[in-house]
Amino acid sequence: MDSSATKGLTLRSHTGVAYRFDPGALCLELLTTGGPGPYRRYEVLHEPADLATWADRSRLTPTPALDISATDVADMRRLRDALFRVFIAHARGEPHPPRDLEAINEAAARPALAPAITSAGKRQWAGTPTGTHLAATVARDAVELLTGPFAHRIRTCAAEDCHLIYVDTSRPGRRRWCSMEHCGNRHKVRALRARHTEEG
Repeated sequence: MDSSATKGLTLRSHTGVAYRFDPGALCLELLTTGGPGPYRRYEVLHEPADLATWADRSRLTPTPALDISATDVADMRRLRDALFRVFIAHARGEPHPPRDLEAINEAAARPALAPAITSAGKRQWAGTPTGTHLAATVARDAVELLTGPFAHRIRTCAAEDCHLIYVDTSRPGRRRWCSMEHCGNRHKVRALRARHTEEG
């Protein structure tokens, strides 16, 4: 699981309200860019600049200066869709789809982003990183998460109309919502209304 400093993601609800979402892992951050089937309508990875923007918003520190091709973008979308299906199955306690695992393992086997240190003691990425390096880094992060100590804490948001996936890294392990300020708050408001209705 990636342990770099979190930059955090700011998402927008369908009503346009901005809220903060921390899925807890780099590979899960990628799932906010779209997905297979019904999630295709949320697609944001159309061209190399879109993937570079995602990398900038991700928890990768520092932001890699990437050389990204159109093929890299298509490959990343395929990886993301495979991750999406695997994580959904995992959260439901279902078997991981074999073809999707194959796609993740294939991406993870390629060279990933390599950290380096500058003469000033700062962290940077070695060489000229490409979209393939980025995909390998994301895939390896997924392998670490799915086989690591938090694998049993991969969940989908408890709200019926939210499909965001996160890993609960909190000490008590009782996180239910993608974001307390969004779905958690909506739940509180609904519960309060229901209570008032019952009392009234």
